[in-house]
Amino acid sequence: MTKPLLIEIGVEELPAIPLLKILKNIENSWASILKNNQLETPFEFHYTPRRLVLIHEAMPLAQADSTTEHFGPPVQAAFKDGEPTGAAQGFARKCGVSIDELGRGEKGGREVLYFKEERKGEATETLLADMVKTWVGSMEFGKMMRWGSRSEEFIRPIRWLQVRLGDSIVPATLFGVKSSDKTFVHRMVEFDAVEVPSIAEYETILEKGSVVLRADKRREMITAQFDAIEADGTLSIERDAELLEEVVAITENPKALVGSFDEDFLTLPPEVIITSMKEHQRYFAVFAKGTLANKFVVVSNAVTDDYAKVIAGNERVLRPRLTDALFFYHNDMKRGLVSTGLEKIQFMDGLGSLLDKSHREANIAIRLLARYMERAEEESGKSAAELEMLMDKAVKLAKCDLTSEMVYEFTELQGLMGYYYAKSLGEDALVYNAIKEQYMPVGEGADLPASLFSAIVAMSIKLDTLMGLFSIGKIPSGSKDPFALRRAVNGITRIAVAYDLSFDIDEIVELIKDAYAPFDYGVLGEFIMERVSKSLGANPSLIAAVLASGEKDVNEITKKVNALESIVSEASFKEQFSTFKRVANISKELDLASELPVDTALFEIDAEKSLYGKYMDVISVEYQDYRSHLGALFSLKNELDSYFDGVMVNTEDEKLRTNRQNTIGRIYRSFKEIADIKEVTL
Repeated sequence: MTKPLLIEIGVEELPAIPLLKILKNIENSWASILKNNQLETPFEFHYTPRRLVLIHEAMPLAQADSTTEHFGPPVQAAFKDGEPTGAAQGFARKCGVSIDELGRGEKGGREVLYFKEERKGEATETLLADMVKTWVGSMEFGKMMRWGSRSEEFIRPIRWLQVRLGDSIVPATLFGVKSSDKTFVHRMVEFDAVEVPSIAEYETILEKGSVVLRADKRREMITAQFDAIEADGTLSIERDAELLEEVVAITENPKALVGSFDEDFLTLPPEVIITSMKEHQRYFAVFAKGTLANKFVVVSNAVTDDYAKVIAGNERVLRPRLTDALFFYHNDMKRGLVSTGLEKIQFMDGLGSLLDKSHREANIAIRLLARYMERAEEESGKSAAELEMLMDKAVKLAKCDLTSEMVYEFTELQGLMGYYYAKSLGEDALVYNAIKEQYMPVGEGADLPASLFSAIVAMSIKLDTLMGLFSIGKIPSGSKDPFALRRAVNGITRIAVAYDLSFDIDEIVELIKDAYAPFDYGVLGEFIMERVSKSLGANPSLIAAVLASGEKDVNEITKKVNALESIVSEASFKEQFSTFKRVANISKELDLASELPVDTALFEIDAEKSLYGKYMDVISVEYQDYRSHLGALFSLKNELDSYFDGVMVNTEDEKLRTNRQNTIGRIYRSFKEIADIKEVTL
């Protein structure tokens, strides 16, 4: 038998971001609690700024009855001379019964002591209070608070509670608040508690009180209101997905309204205005004909007949924010981009200041530029001397905006403000674009630097962080990576692959290691290889096969894995692969670093001549890519099959045996230059 269940925990306004971070955990926690109490049933979880709600349409009124069988010691060992032994007494205690209540059963072909425990399921109503307490206790929002004289903590004070099973109010208490049949609707509709006659009427009462319970419905309302604002085609709203979710979480009765600000503020970089509106006020930016307009959209939570006052109030609040931003911007422009102050900002104990870091980064960038100079000259149309001068300037200016007033206020604009300041000061486009793109890519799938020059700057910054932190022992372990070094490797790899740059790990470390305290460079190499392997997302054996070739260039590793994957993924390949496994097995004892001489005069049958001739044809070609090269090597299958059918490789004649092993060994070695085929498993 089932009845509907409603659990509503009423709170003071929940902070949106901590709530959004753990939404899934909140839901999963209740599912786990249901399972632990043998009450697993479908449910809905909803939230508004002032409530966390669980709704079950059909909650069992009791746990299912259960039966547990207990098998004890053999009867022969349980009694001696008709008296129970310690084994029998221990089993009885375990079952919570007397010796006389134990029965007999069979297990493993022997008669044993046996007890069948039948438990009647507990009533759901008696379990719910503890279940709700456990659920609330599982919510780890991070920073918690206490209120009144209570010692318990929660993200915000709990003000009301409903735990209702069918028509009954379940006795439950949270933080001194007892369960009742009352809720609270929107403050601008009714300040006092409102009675909820039944669970069926709960959502209707909220709606009458201007509370939209379901987040997806609030989201749809906001989106529809945005569409209406954009309907005439004159305005478009920047639909920031994260901001939208935050607004959904802080409104019970969302209403999108258009406000405006003075056009004079449009002299600020657009990102400054957008960031100020988003971070401080949670406003959406508005564009007209692709350009930022002097308007904004605020999603109000008010219930009123006169939204003009709401708009005016938000306009009034925004003005001082933008005035401050304009003040910061003008001050920064007067100061210019200077490194003064960076020497006072500590980067890391043992690695000096940010000024020291920028000098190390410039050193790396100049050395990398030298490696890729021919391409950089071709792409930029500038001479090597010009590029070297601009590279040094770009890297040494890259961190200068960290001492600006604007970045102090909006840290997320670092790099971007340096771009605007450098551009206004007349720096070369290579310089100011590199400053803007220095942190790219900022995450998986994020944009990459738009030029090779900027890519070198971004790689240099990431390389210094890697080398520096490894040199002072700040090495990621397990899931802990406080300095985002895994992301740094991913960024370097993506840039190297996108720009087709030679990036041999050992060579790069050798190139730049003189600026750091000595450490185990092999550990760094392993760390980078591990990240490269994970980023490829291919069959692990294919990655292992490529790494077994000894390749250390992350770009070439990626190319080789992709080429191998494209071949082995073909439907017919799996059936053919046994031939090449045999090639690897025959060659496993050979010294592949030796010459492996083959004397064609010792060939006795046509299959030997055919295989060797085809092999020589294959290796005589200069291939444009690894896919073509591997394809040509795998095309030796028919000749190999004929060879294995007609030729005894391990013949008793030592000269013939060596000659035949060397023939197969050469083929294997050619494969191993790209990937060790013995590592491949399909």
